[in-house]
Amino acid sequence: MKLNTIQNVERSDFVNMGPIRLRQPLPTQQIDMVDPFILLHHYGPYEINADSNPFDLGPHPHRGFEPITFLVQGEQLHRDSLGHESVVKAGDVQWTTAGRGIIHAEGPTKDFIQKGGTIEGIQLWLNLPADKKMIQANYQHAKHEEFNVIISEDKKVETRIIAGEFQNTFGKIGTQTPVNAFMIEAKAGGNQSFNFDTSHQGMLYLLKGKVSVNDSEVLELNENQLIQFNQDGEGFTLETESDSLLLFLSGEPFNENVATYGPYVMNTQSELMEAMRDYQNGKMGFLPAN
Repeated sequence: MKLNTIQNVERSDFVNMGPIRLRQPLPTQQIDMVDPFILLHHYGPYEINADSNPFDLGPHPHRGFEPITFLVQGEQLHRDSLGHESVVKAGDVQWTTAGRGIIHAEGPTKDFIQKGGTIEGIQLWLNLPADKKMIQANYQHAKHEEFNVIISEDKKVETRIIAGEFQNTFGKIGTQTPVNAFMIEAKAGGNQSFNFDTSHQGMLYLLKGKVSVNDSEVLELNENQLIQFNQDGEGFTLETESDSLLLFLSGEPFNENVATYGPYVMNTQSELMEAMRDYQNGKMGFLPAN
């Protein structure tokens, strides 16, 4: 297998999003986007209890992309204007296709707040191509135990296939465009090779631990945590130096103009203005505060 060379290596520095402090490895000054992936937020770990709940996102709209949550620790309640209400638990994934418009809310469940605990997760924004930005909104919730898992020969690396395909095994989530999303959990000393389509742009994000990629680049918490690969190979190798958790993402780039404003991702400024008007006029539905 010809290895993909590494285009960028990036830190995952903290930013403030209102009352929430979280890591933002994408976008940065160095990497604007990894087409079709627009934004990656790593939130938590937050200690949640009756006196402290920094992560409670009330009803808000989206249009033109897919906001995705990979929950690592804790428990969240999802509600949306399509009528879905579900409790997302550690290891679960919620994959929302905003399309023409959806209003949703998420935050710790009331039971979780009362008993206390830790919340941590990834919020990913996956773009939709121009011809799919106004499709009907949709919501998918897949549980941790529902995903297919590939175990390395040394039994130390477990790859949970969220979406896409790895070693002729497929993900649980149905996607609008060709995308891979793998959650990789590895014990120290583990080795695994990963292949992905040469047409994809790919990136690897470290949530915890320390790993060596392609025997050349080390990812470590609070140091470098994100790698963007060039489109010049067939995959990469991973060797873990300590117990680690990583998210691998790849997708076919759209190479389209991207216009963003707040919770909307469109192709032009006029489309953004239309999105704001449609939300204000109730065309994205309604979701009451909890």
